[in-house]
Amino acid sequence: MKSDYHSGLRIGILGGGQLGRMFIQEALNFDVKVCILDPDANAPCAAIAHEFELGDIKDFDTVYKFGKNKDVVTIEIEHVNVDALDKLAAEGTKVYPQPHIIRLIQDKGLQKEFYTENGIPTAPFRLIKSAEELPAHADFLPFMQKARTGGYDGKGVQAIKTEADFENSFPNGSVLEAFIDFDKELSVIVSRNEKGEMATYPIVELEFNPEANLVEFLFAPAAVSEEIEKEASIIAKSVIEKLGMVGILAVELFLTKDGKILVNEIAPRPHNSGHQTIEANYTSQYEQHLRSIINLPLGSTGAIKPSVMVNLLGEKGYIGKAKYEGIEEVTSWEGVYPHIYGKENTKPFRKMGHVTVIADTLENAKKTAINVKETLKVIGE
Repeated sequence: MKSDYHSGLRIGILGGGQLGRMFIQEALNFDVKVCILDPDANAPCAAIAHEFELGDIKDFDTVYKFGKNKDVVTIEIEHVNVDALDKLAAEGTKVYPQPHIIRLIQDKGLQKEFYTENGIPTAPFRLIKSAEELPAHADFLPFMQKARTGGYDGKGVQAIKTEADFENSFPNGSVLEAFIDFDKELSVIVSRNEKGEMATYPIVELEFNPEANLVEFLFAPAAVSEEIEKEASIIAKSVIEKLGMVGILAVELFLTKDGKILVNEIAPRPHNSGHQTIEANYTSQYEQHLRSIINLPLGSTGAIKPSVMVNLLGEKGYIGKAKYEGIEEVTSWEGVYPHIYGKENTKPFRKMGHVTVIADTLENAKKTAINVKETLKVIGE
């Protein structure tokens, strides 16, 4: 099976956010023309895409027409019109990840059922159709309630600790997931091309901002044993293989205090837990996604140096035109690589960029990353 690569290849992406922006930056090295569909005229990709089309990624006709003249269509966000992608695929356009996989990912309930049906370890759960069913599951308390559809970046997830919390629950269909007494939150990124070749990145550890439920720090490599890393890699490969997916897949994991690995959620696209690969690994996750969807050999996922990624979130109390306070200072430090996403306006906890820090040791990278976090602030003018 030969690669689809040729100079001037046209790839269409649904979504024009920071993930698409970083994909474009890598695709330029292959002379691949990236065309973007996004509803925001000021989206991060707007200024750098080969073609930028303003339109609704959830509208059937818009998505279908956009994809008609592309060699490959892919996504940088799951909330897209899958029916249009189904039609494109049926007519011969390559759509990766495949539409049925995007449909699965759009519904957290279907995700959980997929894990249990395929022997993939995950937290115990129950599915409900509406909040009216919650009292019948009081025996399951405490649990996390996750909206089956529409959630992103910490939204659509909340803790339900007592029956008193039922009155503030999500009204529609949701997943009730048992609280997990976890030691670490981890992630493995795995890729697979049309030939079925697979490659995993070294496992990373995530540290979340408890208020925003967003990743604040990422540590690579994760402080886990070789056995845990090997098991996590096997699980990630099992997930993408059982999906039959082509593309790149982020597999978010819990490591429990008794040493078990459980799959939390998956994302069939480049992911926040792989940003550091741009500087810290031989092949970035964005280049790897490109390689996989045009059926090139997968690149080496080896780490060049230990790294820490810091998410730049909008500071609390600031709304308005973004200003990056302290960027002059942090860019004078060795091993510091800022990525500003080009979002004009900031608001509290909005993802505005990230900084990757690489160093000879993880401890040194952590020290610099903490200084970055304390120095570089995203405020509004």
